[in-house]
Amino acid sequence: MKLPRLRTYLPSAKSIIVALIAAVMLILAFPDFEIWPLAWFALVPLLTAVDREKESFARSFVCGWIFGTVFFFGTCWWLAFAPITYAGFPPPLAYSLLFCVTVGVGLFPALFAGLLSILLRRLGSVAVLSAPFIWVFTEFLRYWITGNNWNAIGYSQAFSPSLRNLASVGGIALVSFVCAAIGCLVALAANRFDIRRTAGAAVFIASTFVFSNFLLNPPQPSPYDSIKRESGTVVAVQPNVPMVGLSMGKWRDLRLRHVGLAEAALARVNELSGMSGYPKDAFFPTTVIFPESPMNFSYADDAEFRHFVTIFAAKNNVDVLFNSAEPDLPNKNYFNSAVLVDTRGNEIAQYDKIYLLPFGESVPEPLQSIVPAFVGSFSYGKKYDLIPLGAAKAGVMICFESHFGELSRRYVRDGADVLIEMTNDGYLGPTPVLRQHLANAVFRAVETNRPVLRVTNVGITAYINERGEVIDPTDSYTEATRVWSISKSDGSQTFYVKYGDWFAWLCTLVTLILAGLSLRRRSVPAEVVH
Repeated sequence: MKLPRLRTYLPSAKSIIVALIAAVMLILAFPDFEIWPLAWFALVPLLTAVDREKESFARSFVCGWIFGTVFFFGTCWWLAFAPITYAGFPPPLAYSLLFCVTVGVGLFPALFAGLLSILLRRLGSVAVLSAPFIWVFTEFLRYWITGNNWNAIGYSQAFSPSLRNLASVGGIALVSFVCAAIGCLVALAANRFDIRRTAGAAVFIASTFVFSNFLLNPPQPSPYDSIKRESGTVVAVQPNVPMVGLSMGKWRDLRLRHVGLAEAALARVNELSGMSGYPKDAFFPTTVIFPESPMNFSYADDAEFRHFVTIFAAKNNVDVLFNSAEPDLPNKNYFNSAVLVDTRGNEIAQYDKIYLLPFGESVPEPLQSIVPAFVGSFSYGKKYDLIPLGAAKAGVMICFESHFGELSRRYVRDGADVLIEMTNDGYLGPTPVLRQHLANAVFRAVETNRPVLRVTNVGITAYINERGEVIDPTDSYTEATRVWSISKSDGSQTFYVKYGDWFAWLCTLVTLILAGLSLRRRSVPAEVVH
């Protein structure tokens, strides 16, 4: 008796297949595939499935659930790398646990599909136009409930300037909205016109956006082109520190390797400063940046390391910015910090990481006795301290923090001229996470109209200009250095910096209003896509 009843909640096989096609299309839009135009049309098959099952909230919900589970598993499978590689988990166990997580996160696209089915049933085919609002609402809801919005559909556009510049107005939410809206217009057209005209419209839309790359987004000049406006130079060190096997001897050798790479880059800076047309001091003051890595520097507690940094800074006449475990004395704990020392080795600035990685750097208090933190259990920072870089000021994002638009927005509101990301993705291997994480930094640059200096342990180290263009990227899992000039900004603030997630809140309000209106309307027979 129970099995037939269960079947009433399951969508048809055709609807399931169509939802799976949608998930695969959206997976292909993200790194490592990066066929980004597919994100504009990936929701069309999902809308088809929802329309087919719109008479049942449950069946529509399941279509969205299947879509979401497959999409998140297909784009975040790399989360199993660390447990398998470093904790010895059998692959079937690691991927089974990951599947359970993606089933949970898949509930948000499921909610999208369920809500849309109600609106289609109550308001008719025109309700398909509500889908972009509902989509952004469910992405925003995922952000507030889970603490992140990784691979929101808008992030697929990070390496194409067609849509990403919209982020300066409405953040990543506006880019997600437009991606979803294109698909919804195609779906609506498919209901009103024949399939050939619909396909033609889709090709026209795609061609228009691709062509706009060349007309509206000309190549950005190298940061050195504006040398006379510079206020300082940054030397970024990508040391490629391994994740395991760090004996004390290897630790000291690798530390010396940091210095060797930096000094080789500084020699190139000095050589360039002597070239014709460049003032001798054009590249100074200079700051050397070491990335986040498993080496666990501790400036406050390690006198030998303080001496080491002092000697290096004084010898080369540079400031040094590095990741450090700094004591939180009142709580008898440590912060995950970025520390800046001057040319005499004195600490002149410190930023304590505010957005700690859940279960990686911090575990919720009720679970601390049961679940250990993967990297360590740190204290949460509370101050949005800026770091001086010559005459400019920088806001620092440590690893996962590049995912949070409100952090970079706060920095710019407080006067940051540039953003710095210090990160280590080495624990997750040579997987799509490297470019997915880079995509986050791209949007932080566009949202704030500030360059992002991305300094990484294993890659991808890069200069991201205000337009989101990735300049001078390094290869992954190699030693590398980069030299970038920096300058003070004009102090202007984008609409997003001024008003934050206003567009996501607008979509939330519209969704709630539409949901309320749908409850007051009778069902209207309508079909969106066949």
